Order: sequence, then structure tokens, then C-alpha cells
Amino acid sequence: MLKMTTTITTAERGQNNAGDDADTIVLSRTKTSSKKPSLYKVLLLNDDFTPMDFVVQVLERCFNKTREQATAIMLAVHNTGVGVCGVYTYEVAESKVGSATSMARQQQHPLQCIMEKE
Repeated sequence: MLKMTTTITTAERGQNNAGDDADTIVLSRTKTSSKKPSLYKVLLLNDDFTPMDFVVQVLERCFNKTREQATAIMLAVHNTGVGVCGVYTYEVAESKVGSATSMARQQQHPLQCIMEKE
């Protein structure tokens, strides 16, 4: 989250009707605004070697999907060549890609998981 603070200070010195110095006037205003973090889609890419059951396991374990959600995403990957596993901030997306890729490599599957800015 980006937080920007701007402070404006104005001082005026004048004289009142009697010729005496007037009090100093100081005005402060703080403006705060926040910028939402960029989001990234985590995608699974189709290949001809990774078993469908393994893809479902990856989706359940790494992306906390139910069996039904994982099966639907796996079928999208199989039928269209790519499936969206979820949308996350950069750090979370990077972690999910790493854990899915690591799980696939441990089982010697060529499953590819990538992230792209939404």
C-alpha cells in the first residue's frame, strides 16, 4: 500500500488596527491516499505428459481449491490449453507458482505454471 502525505503550511503576519503585530496563523492540511497493489493471474499451461489427476492434486494443495473447482480448472487447461488458478498480489502469485512448479518437478512432470499481470 502506498501512502502519500502532503503538508501545507502558511504563515501570515500582519498588523491589526491599533498598529500592533497580529498573531501568526499556521494552517496545516494532511492528505492521505492509498494505491491498490497490482494483481497477477496464476496460469497453468497444458502439456501432453502431466496426468490430469496430478493437475487436480496441484490445484487442491497449492491453490486450496475444492475437488470440483480443481476438476473444472483442469478441464479448462486440457480443453483450451490454459487455466486460471487464481488472482493474487505479486508476492503471493510468485509463491504459488514456485510451489506448483516445485511439486511438479518432484514428481518429474513438465507441468508449467506462470503468472501474468491482470
